[in-house]
Amino acid sequence: TKSHSVAQGEDKDDLEVFGMMDMNSFSPMMPTSPLSMINQIKFEDEPDLKDLFITVDEPESHVTTIETFITYRIITKTSLRRRNQDFLGKLEEAHPTLIIPPLPEKFIVKGMALQKFLNRIADHPTLTFNEDFKVFLTAQAWELWSHKKQGPVLLSRMGQTVRAVASSMRGVKNRPEEFMKMNNFIEIFSQKINLIDKISQRIYKEEREYLDEMKEYGPIYILWSASEDLVDTLRNVASCIDRCCKATEKWMSGLSEALLPVVHEYVLYSEMLMSVMKRRDQIQAELDSKVEALTYKKADTDLLTEETGKLEDKVECANNALKADWERWKQNMQNDINSAFTDMAEENIHYYEQCLATWESFLTSQTDLQLEEASDDKA
Repeated sequence: TKSHSVAQGEDKDDLEVFGMMDMNSFSPMMPTSPLSMINQIKFEDEPDLKDLFITVDEPESHVTTIETFITYRIITKTSLRRRNQDFLGKLEEAHPTLIIPPLPEKFIVKGMALQKFLNRIADHPTLTFNEDFKVFLTAQAWELWSHKKQGPVLLSRMGQTVRAVASSMRGVKNRPEEFMKMNNFIEIFSQKINLIDKISQRIYKEEREYLDEMKEYGPIYILWSASEDLVDTLRNVASCIDRCCKATEKWMSGLSEALLPVVHEYVLYSEMLMSVMKRRDQIQAELDSKVEALTYKKADTDLLTEETGKLEDKVECANNALKADWERWKQNMQNDINSAFTDMAEENIHYYEQCLATWESFLTSQTDLQLEEASDDKA
């Protein structure tokens, strides 16, 4: 296998490949990482299904005079280092109305998040066959540069951007009812998931402050016990506080690793969905423009008719792709969020039961101590 790197950066047009080095060849006997995930992918030019192993690790920071970015090693049958913003742009260009998983943000990206992003693409019924995905995971350095040059040049991209802005200004006259409902769902979902994200972040922040305060009390009770007769009692209080601190840290770890990433991923998904709807509307707006021109313009009707026919096919393909992906995405979203909140609820129950048991044990010990003292006084 070969070792390259994936870089998370701001420039969508840059794709850099860092030094390669030989690694041990992939073997079925080699123990797989617990982060590994096996996906069976059949590429169009390969007749047989092949196992695709994806593992993300070894983050590295890179600082240049222009920008700062992070690279990750991606282990498949080869180990790769890539800049993935350009790859995401290629997927959006090839599949404008598919719901492509959002790329983890640079300031929060971790190996697990990047691995989840790649596994979501590998699990997607259409994106898994994308040629850019295959190249991204398996190509050598010279193949990457050659593949990148096949993309649209700067002026072409600028032209696409100008047309997109013009289409958005015109708007869509007759958006189908099902896409009106879809758009309304996205707007409401975006509001709710952003609110949940803010509340979750605030809860985490408040719990962090609570934990920091609680950590200060343990040493205070220890010092206090040195100058009081209730030495054992005060030390037991300090011990209970320490156990509650550890339980709180574990609970916060679960919150930051299980719930917060899922919620924030769907915040990014909501932004991605809005972009998908805009791209769908742009395609329809182009068709509406041609139909309007064909209605009021008598010259060049043959050319306009041909262009209109092509755009009608393009709109139909875009609509069908989005409708098929929409139900799949909604099902995954419901499963992910339901699982995240259910797991977090179980963690909450366990956390509060643990803290309650700690203090109940302390109170029981104090009650027993008082009974012993009362018995000694009677004796």
